[in-house]
Amino acid sequence: MTDLVPILAAAVPALPLAGMLLALLARTPRQADILALAVGLPSAASALALAIAALARGGAPALRGHWYLLDGASGVLLAVIAVVGLGSVAVSPAYLRASGRSWTTAARSRSLYYAALFLFWAALLAVPIVGNLAVAWLIIEATTAASALLVAFSGRRDALEAGWKYLVLTTLGLSVALLGIIVLAISQANAGHHDLHALDWHALRLAAHALPKDSTLVAFVLLLAGLATKIGWAPVHNWLPDAHSEAPAPVSALLSAALLPSVLLIAWRVKAILAPSVGDATTHAVFIAFGLASILVAVPFLWRSLPWKRLLAYSSLEHMGVIGLGIGFGTPLAIAGVVLHVAGHALAKSLGFYAALPLLRIDPEAANRAPDGVLSDSRSTATAMGISLLALSGLPPSPLFLSELLILLGGVAAGDVLVSVIALIALALGFLGLLHAFVEGVVGERKRHHRRAHSRAERPILALTAILGGGLLALAPAGLLLPGSAFVATLARGAL
Repeated sequence: MTDLVPILAAAVPALPLAGMLLALLARTPRQADILALAVGLPSAASALALAIAALARGGAPALRGHWYLLDGASGVLLAVIAVVGLGSVAVSPAYLRASGRSWTTAARSRSLYYAALFLFWAALLAVPIVGNLAVAWLIIEATTAASALLVAFSGRRDALEAGWKYLVLTTLGLSVALLGIIVLAISQANAGHHDLHALDWHALRLAAHALPKDSTLVAFVLLLAGLATKIGWAPVHNWLPDAHSEAPAPVSALLSAALLPSVLLIAWRVKAILAPSVGDATTHAVFIAFGLASILVAVPFLWRSLPWKRLLAYSSLEHMGVIGLGIGFGTPLAIAGVVLHVAGHALAKSLGFYAALPLLRIDPEAANRAPDGVLSDSRSTATAMGISLLALSGLPPSPLFLSELLILLGGVAAGDVLVSVIALIALALGFLGLLHAFVEGVVGERKRHHRRAHSRAERPILALTAILGGGLLALAPAGLLLPGSAFVATLARGAL
């Protein structure tokens, strides 16, 4: 399997790029849908194969090639991006049928939509495996361009405004991160490393102890502050609610379940590499600050009656905060929780966004206000929404209950008892907010007249509820094996 890794590493981003080109050649809407699924299946399969190759190595050293680096964290993210990407491709025809585009421009609109979607997916798949910090930054910037077009795809005024806001704010943030990379490159040049490979993850790891503390600290702060904008951490999360609520539902799923944790992985690698120079206490404090702030800022919004997709967006803010806390604590228990949380959040959140498709057919006004009484109109839609909400809230047997417990216990083990207690209280309040949304919006009484759901519109949701819901049930017992494993111990050491 190891001999195939270079081939798979090249194929993983190349297949979606081929899908982008093929999408532009489609002549009819049906042809575009068939081509998208035909490319989506092998794209997801190759990414899952590479993920398995990474995860099968357990605690073994990372695999490195000329341009790629493959470790356990890469494997987790590749699996997540593969599953969510394929799900988004599969439900895109349902979204496009209801997008409101006229028939005369439908084929062209679908071609452009799929081209941007596959470009976005290709960039996401490249982020976890690229072996160079500067190239990772460039690819993250590419995700901004592709996803901004998708956020504004509907052409509505609010969508155009959200897409522009997302583009401007995240580009500004990434500009700050680029400044941090330049400072780091100058430090490497002063140490005698002058080419682009000086910013390879492995080269930075070897040189970290010799880097000057002051300039490296400046680089670290700039990098984390800039990447925080793209991750959606508070207080630089302002683009997140608008972009998630205005983007097409399949794109919202990729934004929340795949993009945010992928950029967070880059921040995690920066922490692991630069900690020997700037100090563990500093890197620890920065992640704890961003993580706790994100959870605390999200909780008041989770208590409000929000439109469905906007509620899920603020839930993303909370969960990225939880993952940030786990990385900041850095103990094996916390890292086990981080791995489980990334996977569980991806399945639950993507299912929630996919459920928005039939929800908005039943009740179009739910795009601007909180839903109500969905169970009375569509059991399949209500089931998908309910599973998503209850899993995201951390209600047992959700894997997110176990992951949050592991992260908080990891915080206690790290000596951050006060931070863990504050986070526990905030998460309990967030749980109550999501539980209220479940009671009022999903199983509560219907307050307004809604249209009945059509069976054709419900079919994709039935299939995805079974697949993603089954995945959520399987994750919890699997997560019990993580603490104490060589895989987690390697991630906790930050080995690359």
